[in-house]
Amino acid sequence: MKIKMNKILKKKASTPLHIGRGLGVGLLLSLMLTSCGLYNKYERPDVNTQGLVRDIQNDGDTLAVNSDENFGNLPWREVFTDPQLQSLIEQALENNVDLRNAVLNVKMMETALTCAKLAFLPSVAFAPQGTISQVQMDGASVNKTYQLPIAATWNLDLFGNLLSQKRSAQMKLLATKDYQVAVQTQIICGVANLYYTLMMLDEQLAIVTDMEGLTKDTWDMMQLQMQLGRARSTSVQTAEANYYSVQAKKADLKKQIREMENSMSLLLNEAGHQIARGKFYNQSLPTTFSAGVGIQLLSNRADVHAAEMALAQCFYDTETARSRFYPNLSVTGTAMFTNSLGTAIVNPGKWILSAVGSLTQPIFQHGQIVAGLKVAKAQQEQALNTFQNTILKAGNEVSNALLAYNTCDEKSKLDEKQVKIYEQNVEDTKLLYTSKGSSYLEVIQAQNGLLNARISKVTDDFNKMQAVVNLYQALGGGSK
Repeated sequence: MKIKMNKILKKKASTPLHIGRGLGVGLLLSLMLTSCGLYNKYERPDVNTQGLVRDIQNDGDTLAVNSDENFGNLPWREVFTDPQLQSLIEQALENNVDLRNAVLNVKMMETALTCAKLAFLPSVAFAPQGTISQVQMDGASVNKTYQLPIAATWNLDLFGNLLSQKRSAQMKLLATKDYQVAVQTQIICGVANLYYTLMMLDEQLAIVTDMEGLTKDTWDMMQLQMQLGRARSTSVQTAEANYYSVQAKKADLKKQIREMENSMSLLLNEAGHQIARGKFYNQSLPTTFSAGVGIQLLSNRADVHAAEMALAQCFYDTETARSRFYPNLSVTGTAMFTNSLGTAIVNPGKWILSAVGSLTQPIFQHGQIVAGLKVAKAQQEQALNTFQNTILKAGNEVSNALLAYNTCDEKSKLDEKQVKIYEQNVEDTKLLYTSKGSSYLEVIQAQNGLLNARISKVTDDFNKMQAVVNLYQALGGGSK
């Protein structure tokens, strides 16, 4: 797929230059001709989006791009419907330090843009002056003179210098807003992932706690069998060690839960505390993603849009560097009221008006102008490379999220079958052991197999949830 290019909007400088008698008509025409092309607007270049997202079934196929139905367009409240999770996300968006700083960055860029716009207006200065002098004459007299001048200076932007600087500031503001959106999306998806992680650990802790009771029963059973002379001490020792192993896993899960709660608290900009949450298998997330899943990566994803705005900024910086080769024309007007009071000098109050025009044409600047243009062009090329690479990374993240979801969904179904088999296996081996039809090792192996299968299923179900969150983020969700 190729992104269609918009038509280049070119604007020629058509305003005649009146800079004084000393400049001829030929110079005027040449300046007008050479200024063509300094008023261009940025247009998106051709970027490669061919095969951006790989098909999850066939290695050689890619997914179609559909901009009508995009999972990333959904507001985050429609994706994460758990009330407790929504409350945590709202709290994080209100308190998170990174997001607060991003908002302040936007305000600073808005101020910079305002300054760039005001550069088109003349600068005005008011500088009153007063003088007291004494004249040595018969009967010394004192003269008082004062002046009230107002001066206005206007730089005529005939070659697009101020215009390109203003447009560059506009692009920088948009990129800063994109950063704010990106931080917001990261916070939303970060809170969701931590929330699901906590519930996953809760579920695993419940499984391990159940297994703790089961292994304790097995240990007790083997002690009884040894007292009856039906088992050896080695079987009791193995059962006891297996019981302690399960308890160690339980302690490790409690540690992980506490660490995840601390991480969530930090994201909320709070001291570590317990996090209220729901049940793992009570969550409701989207489960169906068609082969034509929408990927409006060029409009939804804040990082992709920010990379393009950085490219546009470099484009206008190049225009600014190019405009420095042309003359700088400024007009200064002064209006001054002056008056003198005294016996030696008689000067009734009068207005003095003046206007001065100046033109500066760079001739030799130690190579600084040429070097500035070369650097600006190189930076523009770097920004284009970054833009292209950001698009490819976005497609790669969508592909990986889709692949992870489908793989974990498939594994979860297989885990469910394993759990049922091991549950039956545990019951059968216990019955066989009491009737001397199996060894104690088979009983313990069956219990370990059941524990691992249950833990594996919860982990794969969590990874499937996480893949949904990652896909939502990869598609640029979370901005609404």
